Amino acid sequence: MPHPPEHSAADRPLDLSEAEGLAESMRAFGAASRVRLLFELLPGERTVEQLATAVSMEPSAVSQQLRVLRQLRFVTPSRRGRHVVYRLHDDHVTALLTAIRHHHEHTQTPPSAVTAPALEQRARSASSTAKAS
Repeated sequence: MPHPPEHSAADRPLDLSEAEGLAESMRAFGAASRVRLLFELLPGERTVEQLATAVSMEPSAVSQQLRVLRQLRFVTPSRRGRHVVYRLHDDHVTALLTAIRHHHEHTQTPPSAVTAPALEQRARSASSTAKAS
């Protein structure tokens, strides 16, 4: 695993090949079940059975999603006796999950914050602005 000084600058130009690779990696977040599995692994290693119980899925479905996450290098399996345990691939995945959740918290308006009167006020305000133009 590279150390932070070994990484290139995140703000460097992004060529098409790298953009396509990043887009493919972000496929991990394309299914809510995979997102839930990743967040279940934040505290540490889990078996397929533990993950299945935690996210209320069948173990076979969990295994299928873990296969995708393994191919994308978001999780890593290890054998512990008769069981295979999964963990997040590295600290980058942990940081990414944390950033995604915090971004979501900052960008989502709580449903209670947008009430009917607030929507009506926005509509009146937009209407009066349009008339003034």
